[in-house]
Amino acid sequence: MAVTVEITRRTVLSPRPSCDDHAGSRTIPLTIFDRAATDGYVPVVFAWTAQAAPTNATLVDGLLATVARFPHLAGRLGVDDRGRRCFHLNDAGVRVIEAAAAANLADALAHGVSGHIDQLYPQADKVPVHERADEPLLQVQFTRYRCGGLVIGTACQHLVADGQSMSFFYAAWATAVSTGLAVLPSPFIDRTAAVVLRNPPAPAFDHRNIEFKGEHSPRRSYPVVPLDRIKNITMHFPEEFVARLKARVAVRCSVFQCLLAHAWKKVTAARNLSPEELTQVRVAVNCRSRAKPSVPMDFFGNMVLWAFPRMRAGELLSSNYAAVVGVIRDAVARVDAEYIQSFVDFGEALERSGEQLTPTAAVVGTAFSPDLEVDSWLGFRFHDLDFGGGPPCAFLPPVVPIEGLMFFVRSCTAKPGVDLLAAIHEEHVDAFKQISYSLD
Repeated sequence: MAVTVEITRRTVLSPRPSCDDHAGSRTIPLTIFDRAATDGYVPVVFAWTAQAAPTNATLVDGLLATVARFPHLAGRLGVDDRGRRCFHLNDAGVRVIEAAAAANLADALAHGVSGHIDQLYPQADKVPVHERADEPLLQVQFTRYRCGGLVIGTACQHLVADGQSMSFFYAAWATAVSTGLAVLPSPFIDRTAAVVLRNPPAPAFDHRNIEFKGEHSPRRSYPVVPLDRIKNITMHFPEEFVARLKARVAVRCSVFQCLLAHAWKKVTAARNLSPEELTQVRVAVNCRSRAKPSVPMDFFGNMVLWAFPRMRAGELLSSNYAAVVGVIRDAVARVDAEYIQSFVDFGEALERSGEQLTPTAAVVGTAFSPDLEVDSWLGFRFHDLDFGGGPPCAFLPPVVPIEGLMFFVRSCTAKPGVDLLAAIHEEHVDAFKQISYSLD
């Protein structure tokens, strides 16, 4: 379904002064967790029916009042006097775009929105390099459909915040709007809490070659393929299917662990890998509660590391679900307080040396096969995001340009369950769909 989206207003708005004035005009260096994150913008897109959609003016008022409590979002990336990348907390503002779509939202959703999804959120990553110094770190687009329905699309620079942080921001924004600004939740923004050093620092793991692309990093020959060969699909797993899957696992596990085990098995089968091929999953691990001392869950910033469960393809496919869940759980458990402290100490050593390292994030067009990268957004409660008129009617996945990248998110549809958003090579899509609901 071809839909024309016309931008009617584009502006940069600064937040209202916060009564807590935590920030002022300050320069904050990136933490080691920030430096390991993807250097790019992460889009998120939600839709509301006309009955549940507040006005743009109401949304903007709530946005600016909330951003005042999240000063990093209104700042800019830069370089400090020591040559380090940093955040300038200068209230330079967020970009707000207003647009109109020449269609009814229900029709667009019924026919899929993949044909115009890239018109529904700010294309921040397409800004020319020479213009990026003053590029807003948070950008928001409100698109009104002919029926009055609303799509909110955002793009946030990942160096500012991880998914946990942004989920808290979205919830705070919705609360500010739905309460008429009577309630303004504030995050924990002290980034020094995430980097408590030992004295002296004592890194015990090879982080230079794990979280970063060091000279001895394990080499996985990931090819870059044409983007039109990477197909984005959404698979809905109803609550009944998840319950059956957990029963098949038959050991205590989270919804994410059992679904990851299932997706790993099915993608590996669809790819028809050699039994001896080693396959691994790069799994994001929230380190807030795992660190010692622990960091508040509403800490705003990046505090994610990665686990790497690995199995031979033949072993993965022949093992029962309990065994695969065990491999996943053991890998995640290794990202413990000792590992996190080692990473923080490594960051201090890196800081002293002034060395610049490249994180292991994949470039656009990367084909991860035989591997996967999988993130859980199940705890972010996007399906409950309520600006005063009710939760969203749809979560619209932007195009993911990396083969093997997957996300689990709670479904926003009338059918409760979990949606798997997956980018898969076109050669494997049909096979994956055919076996996705089989528990054999």
